[in-house]
Amino acid sequence: MLVNCVAYHDGRKLADVAVDEIDQYLARPGCFVWVALRDPEPAELEVMQREFGLHSLAVEDARHGHQRPKIEEYGDSLFVVLHTLDAQGVDIAAGEVAVFAGPNYVLSIRSRSPQGFSAVRARCEREPELLRQGAGFVLYALMDAVVDRYFPVIQVLEEELETAEDRIFGSGPTRANIEGLYALKRKLTTLQHAARPLLEATGKLYGGRVPQVCASTQEYFRDVYDHLLRITQSIESLREMVAAATAVNLSLISLHENETTKRLAAYAALVALPTFIASLYGMNFEHLPGLRWPLGYAVTLGAMATLDFLLWRRFRRAGWL
Repeated sequence: MLVNCVAYHDGRKLADVAVDEIDQYLARPGCFVWVALRDPEPAELEVMQREFGLHSLAVEDARHGHQRPKIEEYGDSLFVVLHTLDAQGVDIAAGEVAVFAGPNYVLSIRSRSPQGFSAVRARCEREPELLRQGAGFVLYALMDAVVDRYFPVIQVLEEELETAEDRIFGSGPTRANIEGLYALKRKLTTLQHAARPLLEATGKLYGGRVPQVCASTQEYFRDVYDHLLRITQSIESLREMVAAATAVNLSLISLHENETTKRLAAYAALVALPTFIASLYGMNFEHLPGLRWPLGYAVTLGAMATLDFLLWRRFRRAGWL
C-alpha cells in the first residue's frame, strides 16, 4: 500500500506526486523523492524498482523480508534493513523496515510494523536546512526513529526484571519465576538481534570511506551509533542480571528444599526415639528391666516424653524446627 509519495526541492516540500510522475521529479536538479510503502504487493515493488533502478537482489530481500539488520551498498545507493520493536503488554511486536536511499530518492518499505513514520516526515519538513542535505538526512531520521523506539522497550524490560526480583524475594522462589525470567531473556534476545547487527553496520556510515549518500551527514550517523552502543550495553547488563536472578531463584529453591528436608528429619527423629523404646519393650522376652514393675509403664512414657523434649530443644536451637 502506498502511504506517501512526495517530492522535495531545496529542503522544502514541492508536491505530493503520483507514482507515474516520479521520473519527472527525479530528473530535476536539486530535487529528490521520498516514497513510503506499507506491506506492498510484489507488483508495487516492481514498479518502484523500475522507477528508481533498484538492484534486483535488494528488491528480493525487501520482498521476502525476515532479513538480518544490515546496510548494503549497491553502486551509489544504499539498502538498509531495520527491525522495529514495540512493547505491547507482555509481548514485543517485531516488524521490519527496508530503506532504499539513492542520490535523489528514498524508498521506505514497512512490513509487519504497526507504527508508522509520519512523525519522522513531519520532523524533516520542519527542518528544511537539514532536509536540504537530501536522502542522507532522511535515512538518518528513519534510523534514528527506529533506534529511539528501542529505549522504551528496554525500560519495560527493566521494570519486568524488577518485578521478577520482587517476586523472588517477596513471595518466594517458584517455578513461575523461572518461566518469567526465561521469557524476559527471550525478549532481550529479540532486542539484541535488532540492535547488535545494526551497531556493526552503522559504523560504516561515518569516518573514513563512507557511501556518497551519507557524506554530508556523518556526524548524525555517529549519534545513531552512540545510541546503539548504549542500547547494546544495556542489553548485556540486563542479560547478566537475568542470569543472576535465575541463579538466585534456583539457589533459594534449593535452600527451601534443604530447610524442608531438615525439618522432616527432625520430626522423624522425634518419632524414632519413642518408637525405638516402645519396640525394645515390645520384644517377647521374659526378663526385661522393669517389665513387672507397677510404675514401669508410667516411667517409660515419662522417659520418652523427656528425651523427646530434650531432642526438640536441641533441634530448636539448631534452627531445624
